[in-house]
Amino acid sequence: MILTIAGRELRSLFLSPLAWSLLAVMQFILAWLFLVQMESFDLLQARLVTIENAPGLTDLVVVPLLGNVAIVTLLLVPLLSMRLISEELRSGTFSLLLSAPVSISRIVLGKYLGLLGVLGVILLISLLMALSLLAGGELDLGRLAAGLLGLGLVLAASAAIGLYMSTLSSQPSVAAVGSYGLLLFLWSINLAAGAEGKGSALFAWIAMPTHFDRLLSGLVRSSDLIYFILCISICLILAVRRLDTLRTRP
Repeated sequence: MILTIAGRELRSLFLSPLAWSLLAVMQFILAWLFLVQMESFDLLQARLVTIENAPGLTDLVVVPLLGNVAIVTLLLVPLLSMRLISEELRSGTFSLLLSAPVSISRIVLGKYLGLLGVLGVILLISLLMALSLLAGGELDLGRLAAGLLGLGLVLAASAAIGLYMSTLSSQPSVAAVGSYGLLLFLWSINLAAGAEGKGSALFAWIAMPTHFDRLLSGLVRSSDLIYFILCISICLILAVRRLDTLRTRP
């Protein structure tokens, strides 16, 4: 049943012009940034030859590419996730969905997996862009794998946040604004980590870039993986509890 709901949600997303438009805009932006980074690398090659242990394609092209993908998708995920539950609540079809012989947790997981299917396309595009560099150079495949893992976790956490925000309002636009606000908070709270104070270490741990940047550098730590797993789990549990409250509300 979870896969059935996921497939239905995935078809719904890809049948809408919104998903295709967002993917097209994202690909255009990333392709332009990718070409700019390649041009900068070509201009620096003459200097890099004279430097011992100079950074290569992975450091100067692939890592910035994955970082750009993360930033761009933070802008796209709220738009893709805002209608997951909000549209059901607004149109009144959520009550019909509850009448089906399926639990709320399966409904949430199904919709979440459907959204991850769309975001998986973004991850695949990023991988293909990075692998295209093998045609004319060498890559640190280990660091590339760690960076892709980090990007995948960022996408999964962002999708979980967007899904939860979609359960809080019957207006998709309100859900999108809420997702933008929470994602911006998690992405920028590390700016306070450099300030002196007892809370700085906590702010640094809460910030999503703290954990993503370590994965981009090729360092895979269990604490970073636990952070993203906790973020995903908490948002999905909150979404289930929110929908369960709506179901029992008279």
